[in-house]
Amino acid sequence: MSSPPDRAVAERMNRALSDAARHLPVCLPGTPRWGVDGRTLSSRVEHRGATPGWLRLLALPQVKADSGDRLWEGAVDAARFDGKVTKPRLLAVHDAFREGMGLRAELSEYVAEPACSPTPVVYRELELTDMWWTSLRRDLDTIAATATDRQAVRQEWIDCAVPRYTGRPAPQVTSWTCAHADLHPANLTTGTPVILDWEAHGMALAGYDAAVLWAHCLLAPVTVDRVRREFADLLGGEAGRVAQLVVAAELLQCAERGHYTDLVAPLRDAVQSLP
Repeated sequence: MSSPPDRAVAERMNRALSDAARHLPVCLPGTPRWGVDGRTLSSRVEHRGATPGWLRLLALPQVKADSGDRLWEGAVDAARFDGKVTKPRLLAVHDAFREGMGLRAELSEYVAEPACSPTPVVYRELELTDMWWTSLRRDLDTIAATATDRQAVRQEWIDCAVPRYTGRPAPQVTSWTCAHADLHPANLTTGTPVILDWEAHGMALAGYDAAVLWAHCLLAPVTVDRVRREFADLLGGEAGRVAQLVVAAELLQCAERGHYTDLVAPLRDAVQSLP
């Protein structure tokens, strides 16, 4: 869970969450949780006779909301996967616009299973069953085979970021597939697994999801070895090298902004070890 934003933003977000709860209508019995940089605020809710749900409020500048920004439309667009992969089903959406901001509340099914990690980066080994890995691979294959006009990673960004953050020449991606695009352990539950947080999904280079999971597990050597084994076909070869290089550049860029700083050394070591 991230820290709350400044007071004015926090008050606006809390009011918007309460208003959305009344509109849908649901009850807010839990303590809301802040997302990164105060951009989201989420809470367990009760609806339809105390059936649990999950209410997530997303705030973006209204100009982005009006233009159909990828993050704004992410959960709605991801409803195409409901019933096809293991994800929370989207139940309802409520939009509001205030003070130049778009505020989208998304009501989804509640997932009782805990996440694999409280943070995107794993600091301890994950104990996951063979069935867990099989289910995840099946879902990722389904996602990869899905057509979409959403773009999660762009060649133009790769051309700029990879040389800057890795010192390697920018690769020219020739194979693109649909990806969840935020597949770290905090977005995967321990049991099934259920794949959470779909706002970023879209086209990415082949093997991108596997590389994202690999990078976030670098501080847990047993787990990262399991990732490499389970996704050897995606992380091996030239396409796998490119996917790992691109994800390393992405996270090293985030580290420059104060995120993922614990991964800087292992990411740089990983880049050096790539052919």
